[in-house]
Amino acid sequence: MARSTKHAFAFVWVTVLLDMVGLGLIMPILPAILRQLTGADVAHASIYGGWLFFAYAAMQFFCAPIIGGLSDAFGRRPVLLLAVLGLGVDYALTALSPTIVWLFVGRIIAGIFGASYTTANAYIADVTPPDERGKAFGMLGAAFGVGFVVGPAIGGLLGDLGPRVPFFVAAALSVANFLYGLVFLPETHPKEKRQPLRLHQLHPFGAIVSIPGGKDVRTLVLALLVVFLGSAVYPAVWSFWSNARFDWSPRMIGLSLAAYGVTHIFTQAVLAGICTKRWGDRKTALVGLLLTVGSFILTGLATRSWMVFAVILIASPSGIAMPAMNAWMSKLAPDDAQGRLQGAIGAAESLSSIFGPILMSQVFGAFEHTQPGAPFFVAAALSLVALFIALRASPPRSS
Repeated sequence: MARSTKHAFAFVWVTVLLDMVGLGLIMPILPAILRQLTGADVAHASIYGGWLFFAYAAMQFFCAPIIGGLSDAFGRRPVLLLAVLGLGVDYALTALSPTIVWLFVGRIIAGIFGASYTTANAYIADVTPPDERGKAFGMLGAAFGVGFVVGPAIGGLLGDLGPRVPFFVAAALSVANFLYGLVFLPETHPKEKRQPLRLHQLHPFGAIVSIPGGKDVRTLVLALLVVFLGSAVYPAVWSFWSNARFDWSPRMIGLSLAAYGVTHIFTQAVLAGICTKRWGDRKTALVGLLLTVGSFILTGLATRSWMVFAVILIASPSGIAMPAMNAWMSKLAPDDAQGRLQGAIGAAESLSSIFGPILMSQVFGAFEHTQPGAPFFVAAALSLVALFIALRASPPRSS
């Protein structure tokens, strides 16, 4: 790997890491700030939380294809920097919010600019040979794990100083990352490979219909849409569910997310590369989806705090599914259309995120007193559907 390629990969990895640190800072204290602003109990605060995720996902659904198209047309660097800056604005507005309306404004701004993952994944495709993409996407996924170790732990501790303090820290981290990228971020998408913008590919439905790579990629994007719908259970209800089920404090919630992050690091940085090399992308993805079904079921059945941590440890290999599926699709798409592919994946994820948090928060609110694990059982059913959809797609030629 060339020196410039290593620098590009390193920056993208740090960018995703800092984004996840910022998110991890916030998750443990989100119930507290929502209850502070609304005066609602935990069950009703979770419903507000679901609508906040809805606002973000709705805007990202419409903007993710535009972000992908812009990165193909004008390069990865300016698009990624804009996304990082938008995230910092969101955190600042949240930190200063006097009413819940400000929280919604911040989420809308963050959705418009989009998170950095769409362009970050296109970066990986730019600088990584096809046969190494499973491992590379796994390494990028490890940044999520590190962020979930550092972020929630710090967020849980800072939450004791006040529910707004972690938001100020997250805003500062995002701005620092933007300034660093402004000076050091290289461009990895040369002008000769750039594609002009086409309007029919910039709206989300057109982006999904015209996904580069053919029928198999469309099938896999549909599977991702369904599994993302189930995965929305974590950001939507984890903090509320653990607080209501086990009376966890922000610190305990932060520790649980940190434990998830530790196992996620190993799965993404080590296990994903080993499995994709030995089994190929398709088999690795299918095994990961099957393990995902089991992890949701076991989480929903947990009745003691130690059971939750046991499930986090035992079910952690399920994380091999996402990097394998991403590598699978990237090999089927042309090199000059990786941004559009990631934009379409982002649109599918955002579409599921529009409905996922609403679905999960409503299920939790309805069954909190009778079956608090209900959202996780719904997530398991959706993951099983995603597995059957993915079975219909052919393996990439190089696997």
